[in-house]
Amino acid sequence: MNPIAEQLNQDIEKGSPCILEMLSTIGKNLYFPKGILSQSAEAREKAYKLNATIGIATEKGRTMFLPSVMNAIHGIQPEAALTYAPSFGIPALRKLWQESLYQKNPSLQGKAISLPVVTNGITHAISVFADVWIEPGDVVILPDMMWGNYSLILDVRKGARLKTYPLFSEAGGFNIEAFEETVKAEAALRNKLVVMLNFPNNPTGYTITESEGDRIVEILTRAAQNGAQVLAVMDDAYFGLFYEDDTLKESLFARLCGKHPRLLAIKLDGATKESFVWGLRVGFITFGATIEGDSRPVYEALEKKTAGAVRGSISNASHLSETIVLMSMQDQNNPSEKQEKFEILKRRANCVKSVLQDPKYQDAWQAYPFNSGYFLCIRLKTVNAESLRLHLLNQYGVGLISIGSENLRVAFSCLEEADIPLLFDTVLQGVKDLMNDNLNG
Repeated sequence: MNPIAEQLNQDIEKGSPCILEMLSTIGKNLYFPKGILSQSAEAREKAYKLNATIGIATEKGRTMFLPSVMNAIHGIQPEAALTYAPSFGIPALRKLWQESLYQKNPSLQGKAISLPVVTNGITHAISVFADVWIEPGDVVILPDMMWGNYSLILDVRKGARLKTYPLFSEAGGFNIEAFEETVKAEAALRNKLVVMLNFPNNPTGYTITESEGDRIVEILTRAAQNGAQVLAVMDDAYFGLFYEDDTLKESLFARLCGKHPRLLAIKLDGATKESFVWGLRVGFITFGATIEGDSRPVYEALEKKTAGAVRGSISNASHLSETIVLMSMQDQNNPSEKQEKFEILKRRANCVKSVLQDPKYQDAWQAYPFNSGYFLCIRLKTVNAESLRLHLLNQYGVGLISIGSENLRVAFSCLEEADIPLLFDTVLQGVKDLMNDNLNG
């Protein structure tokens, strides 16, 4: 093992032996290299005459650039757009994002968390998390209604087993009983529990209520108290898009931080949806734990291991993207701009709820509960989901996503309010078409 990795492991073990045990083999071996990076950093400070360490091109003391490139970028200098960002991310962005976590999550007040490490979007954050924490054969607990890319990242790439539970109870709402039974059953079989929580949920657009959130915290804390090592991972990709009063308006990360020494909370989030910058690919990984003594050495070690995983995969996220997000967050108009877009999406969600109350749809499908995010799902009662998807696409030019044999996902985030009734009427017509075909066939 590299001596730097050994030292990082010692720093983690001193503050939390449980966290060290939860790391994957790769995670234990990860470190942030010195070498060229540290030598370049030293040169930036001391090489006042000539600096021949940086792997970029310069011209007349400035970053070299093509005018045709910079002509497309207004208000940002080449040094903040074209050069490499640190593998940890731009320091000012990391600090500002951390400050925003405290502002958006009241339960974090008084709790110490790590500085976020920047990733190339939240998908990359999940992949980096998996590198650092998932060992082949580990079980990851997820709801049955989940984002399909989890399987590719956690199962195919990392060799984890996905254990699912029904997301919704028969009465509607989060299935607390099924979640608790799954956690208890897996805790009886293994020492390490990995639980992935995604609210607002993709694909259903459901966010838990305050009381459901409290029960999830209780269940995971009790598992840790009973001896399990719990990795609670929050995929907060759609954070903030909460449209109803009774939804939990903060991340479970905030409520799980500091609950027990054997419980590590990990927050995966980003500017992707929060700032409506999907293609800029700026995500973050943040850690929250119960640490004996000074938490900084442990968090710094985890940040270095995480940055080492970034360094060893993509080197760093885009400097230009990070700068744009930073400048936007620093803009005094940012809060009002985000609120304006939030209200648009909320009106669309409310419009969907109003339209779906029409009894003409009740024989064709049932909508799953939704109250947030971009999506809702409907469970078809009479026809196959994939057959209907293809029929709607080919006959009516309407695109939806089929999930399994019964479910269709509707992204109301990309529908104008005026188009929402037309969409569901067209889906209903498609159902009638297929039923008639089945009768005639």
